[in-house]
Amino acid sequence: MSRYFDVTDLGERAQGISVAADHVGAGSCVVVPTDTVYAIACDAFSPQGLQGLQAAKGLSRLVNPQVLVPHVRTLDGLATAVGPDARALAEAFWPGALTIICRAQPTLNWELGAADGTVAVRMPLHPVALQLLERTGPLAVSGANLTGAPAATTCGEAQLQLADAVEVYLDGGPSTGGVPSSVVDTTGPTVRLLRAGAIDAEGLRAVVPDLLVPGQMPDEVPAP
Repeated sequence: MSRYFDVTDLGERAQGISVAADHVGAGSCVVVPTDTVYAIACDAFSPQGLQGLQAAKGLSRLVNPQVLVPHVRTLDGLATAVGPDARALAEAFWPGALTIICRAQPTLNWELGAADGTVAVRMPLHPVALQLLERTGPLAVSGANLTGAPAATTCGEAQLQLADAVEVYLDGGPSTGGVPSSVVDTTGPTVRLLRAGAIDAEGLRAVVPDLLVPGQMPDEVPAP
């Protein structure tokens, strides 16, 4: 049976994060609040955890979950050939609602990298998520909802959808963001915006002026 913790209470938060970290270390899944929506999370290096995440969401296969990290510097532990644009975006928007796709470190022993050798990384702007990440290290995450269902913006919505497929629920109150992170691909010669989310193209272009948006070809890029 799943355990529930109201982490808006600081006393209960410490216990909840400790219990959640123990379950993550044992290869189980937990639900955690983030600055966008609620997420289901597991150890990014645990095959058992990744299989559990896939089963909990009702997926036939797990497609490239994001990896949440506790620090900007963790990016270099997961990714290789991190270019100046990727670093500038991380410095400008992390912690925050920006997911950066990079080339995955080829030496890492994990199963969540995409077939093309990339990894999607984000540092969230939420105290509970960051405190859990400090205990666990990188977490593979996906929205705390069944495939095809609306994103969970409260812990209760996540519980209704995932039930006992998750070992621990950390309830941080309603999501203040409610909008998914923006996603950029930094693996090519020019940064591409793959999903416009909480951070719009104008904000991203303040850091990377030649950003490509969906449907835009390289020769259509406006002059800086």
